[in-house]
Amino acid sequence: MIAKRTGRLVVLTAGPAAVCLALGLSCPALAAEGGKAYQIDLAQLNDSGSRGTAMLSIKGNQLTVQIESEGMVPGQPSAQHLHGSTKGHDFKCPDATDDTNRDGVLSNTEATVDYGDINISLTTSGDTKAASGLAVDRMPVADKQGKLSYKRTITVGQDVVDHIKDLHIVQHGIDRNGNGTYDVQGAGKSELDPKLPQEATAPTNCGMVMGASVGSIPVGGIETGGGAPQGTPGGATVPAGAALALSAAAAGVVLLARRRSSPAPVRTETEGGAA
Repeated sequence: MIAKRTGRLVVLTAGPAAVCLALGLSCPALAAEGGKAYQIDLAQLNDSGSRGTAMLSIKGNQLTVQIESEGMVPGQPSAQHLHGSTKGHDFKCPDATDDTNRDGVLSNTEATVDYGDINISLTTSGDTKAASGLAVDRMPVADKQGKLSYKRTITVGQDVVDHIKDLHIVQHGIDRNGNGTYDVQGAGKSELDPKLPQEATAPTNCGMVMGASVGSIPVGGIETGGGAPQGTPGGATVPAGAALALSAAAAGVVLLARRRSSPAPVRTETEGGAA
C-alpha cells in the first residue's frame, strides 16, 4: 500500500546550508547549534497547478517558517496555516475523493476532515492564533507571476515543538473560473464566511511533515490509501537540487571522517575555499 500523503519531509542533518541554497531559501536558523530543520513539499489540490517547498526550523521554542510557492492566484492573498494535531493524532493531506458533495471543488470543510483544524495561522504580522485563519489582510500576496515568498519566526508552545511531525502546511486560494481573482461566480460563497468567495478559502496545496525524528508516534498509525496523491511529482522525496546538495554534504562528512582516521596527515587542495 502507498501511504496517503501529499508531501514528504526530510530531517536535514548534513549540510543544511547547502540544502537551503539548492532550494532557494535562506535558512540562518538551520546553522544554529541544537536546531533542527525539516523540508516539506507542497502539492496541488483542486487541480490548482500550485506547488512549492516549505522549510521549518526549530531552535528552542522559536519556529521559523519559510515558504516558496508558485501557481498561486496572481495578486491575491493566500490564507495559509499549520494544520494538524499536537496530541498525536494522525491527520493527512486530502485528495479529490474528499469532495463529498461531488461539486468539483474540494472545500475547506471537506478537507478539514483529513488535515485537521488550524494550529497556527501563518500571517505576515500580528498574532498567529487559529482565530486569525481568515485574516486575509495579514496573509502573503502572490506576485504577478503567481509566486509567493514567505518567512516568519514565531514563538510556539512546547506541544508544537514535540509534535512538529504531526503538523503540515496548507495554502488556500483557487481560481476556478480562470478570471484572475477570487469571486463567487467561480465556486459560490465560502462556507466559512459568506462574505468571502469559496475560491478564497478552498485549499490550493498541502504538504505533510513526514519522517521527523521528534514528536510522538501518531495515534492509529499511518493512514494508507491507493495511488499517489494529486500533484505529487513521481513520488520524489527531495527535489533534485536538494538531493545533490545532501549527497555532496554527506560525502564531505565521510571524507572528513576518513581523513581524521588516517595515520598520517594528507595534504589536499580545494577549490572555492572551505566548505
